[in-house]
Amino acid sequence: MSTFVFFSIPAYGHTNPTLPVISELVNRGHEVWYYSFLEFQEKIEKAGAKFVSCDEFLPLISDKELNRKVGKDFASLIEMVAETTIALDEKVCTELREFQPDCIVSDSLCFWGKLFARKLETPYICSTTTFAFNQHTARLMKPSVKEFFRIIIGMPRINKKIQLLRDYGYQVESFVSIIQNDNETNTIVYTTKEFQPLAETFSDRYAFIGPSIRHSPKRPIDKKNKKVIYISLGTVLNQNKHFYQNCIRAFADSPYKVVMSIGEKTKAASLGCIPDNFTVKSYVDQVSILREADVFITHCGMNSVNESLYCGVPMVLYPLHSEERVVADRVVELKAGIKLQRNKPKNLQKAVVELLADPIYLENAQKLSENFRNAGGAAEAADAILEKVKGKSS
Repeated sequence: MSTFVFFSIPAYGHTNPTLPVISELVNRGHEVWYYSFLEFQEKIEKAGAKFVSCDEFLPLISDKELNRKVGKDFASLIEMVAETTIALDEKVCTELREFQPDCIVSDSLCFWGKLFARKLETPYICSTTTFAFNQHTARLMKPSVKEFFRIIIGMPRINKKIQLLRDYGYQVESFVSIIQNDNETNTIVYTTKEFQPLAETFSDRYAFIGPSIRHSPKRPIDKKNKKVIYISLGTVLNQNKHFYQNCIRAFADSPYKVVMSIGEKTKAASLGCIPDNFTVKSYVDQVSILREADVFITHCGMNSVNESLYCGVPMVLYPLHSEERVVADRVVELKAGIKLQRNKPKNLQKAVVELLADPIYLENAQKLSENFRNAGGAAEAADAILEKVKGKSS
């Protein structure tokens, strides 16, 4: 039996893909600890891992501040990473020196997991639920002028936190060494080489295992011979009443059945009169809905795009920041979706009509679905993790 420790940030898109991998490892007889947050405790324990709460160590941050930082304020995120690492330092280092894990698997944005692995000299695997990131793919990010300006003016704050990490015994060369893997780092990527941009620039230490999709029961939607449009902006930057209202204006009394997920913070009553052909909910089982949908209007989070393509559903793409724009651009490049130029009702209508009228979008989404389903998924990820441990002991 081997022992593993997982770390992730408090985000569904980064946690959910790891859960089938944990179940796979546990079912093979291995022990897994998962340092995460109370919001995910039930799911993690159901997957078979020991849950360890990090909530009290995460710097206090309001929803408004979090929404401002995600994808927008890089310096603030680095500050949060450094503060979280230092806050967790004594607890994690004490526990893991006693537990002696064979390997630490940490999300690519959960930088404190990577830093703990280095400090404790424990074998490390990066878990990447976005596209794999190196100096070549970084050029695809094309940050906006505002995003670039924020990075420049935030450098003094970043450098101050880097020095603080060094003072606590963390070997950090620069902020780039924290956020970027090199070709010597074992990395699990939850997509395929066919979907990953510039896949040829990554070494064979990168295991492109395809999406790790949980099995979800099929819950038929009463289509009434109508095409189904599913709309969601994900679980983080989903407070966009104006966008939802534009969707209602675009598809009210249309020949479509529309399912719209608006998150917990936006209330359906605030959107005005809901048309009869709309179902509006705070939360839906996304995989179940996608198994029935004909079109997905999405913010282009990697997890959402993976699930859509896994189900063979073409997309109308509405990215909200630079990372999501890279994902959207790749979907457009492979002609499995159409990017919105504006989110006005007429633009939404035009995109959906074009997507449904041209069969090439569905054909390409279905080709990618087959590619994703044949990539190996959770079982392939577990094999890659165990191979790392085998290499350590040999």
